[in-house]
Amino acid sequence: MLFGVAGVPHSSRSRSTLDGVKAIKKLGLDAMEVQFVRGVRMKEEKAKEVGMLAKSLNVTLTVHAPYYINLNSDDKFEASVRRLYDSARIGSFFDSKGVVFHPGYYLKSSKQKAYERVKAGIERTLDMLEKDGIDAKLRPETTGKPTQFGELDELLNLSAEFVEIGYDVKPCIDFAHIHARYRRYNSYDEFCEIFEKVEVKLGRRALRSVHIHLSGIEYGMRGEREHLNLEESDMNWRELLMAIKDVKVDGILICESPNLEVDAVMLKNAFMELKF
Repeated sequence: MLFGVAGVPHSSRSRSTLDGVKAIKKLGLDAMEVQFVRGVRMKEEKAKEVGMLAKSLNVTLTVHAPYYINLNSDDKFEASVRRLYDSARIGSFFDSKGVVFHPGYYLKSSKQKAYERVKAGIERTLDMLEKDGIDAKLRPETTGKPTQFGELDELLNLSAEFVEIGYDVKPCIDFAHIHARYRRYNSYDEFCEIFEKVEVKLGRRALRSVHIHLSGIEYGMRGEREHLNLEESDMNWRELLMAIKDVKVDGILICESPNLEVDAVMLKNAFMELKF
């Protein structure tokens, strides 16, 4: 399991992606999720430079696409596809191991209608990427509010349709979002249940390349409110690490706590103690 942070670590010399990659290495972490959440502004040459540095330092990079994506909106559909495509295209220049995105909101649609619209958006994006020779790993994220498309089961069903025809589409499993959305899924057995769902729908191989997000979370009846540091929340992260170890899950775990690398280093150290 590789451990990293969402965005440039706080301890980085500057807020640049290049300095962020260097900080990841210095911290003894393994990965960084490049944040395009306000828009894809990185140029091709800069992305190539980032990729060369990351490769030289053995740092794995992923991408988080813009927050403005909503594939279930008539008005925003085409722009959302373009943002997802741009995220994957730029990420390909630094060998991104996954493009995480929030698929959209239900709005006034039924869940089935939203599912079909999100599926159509992903299909359109994959067609564009394939036409341009870009091999991307799309990771629709489990979401933290009931108004958002992104229940675990619907993402697993959606992913299974694409995996069946040869595309690498699998959920980004955000355990904080799942916990906030359902106000459960916060114990060893429940974490194992989630991994079992992944294996049943996508096969054992899917557990060897899982993309995980983790942080503490504040939540209420309407789901997610804000991310918290792990030790300031009720997130049972130690049992999650035990489940990852016992189920033999592999992949990337990105920490989204406000303190970023503090929790990421804590997670990695605790996992290494369990593993060895």
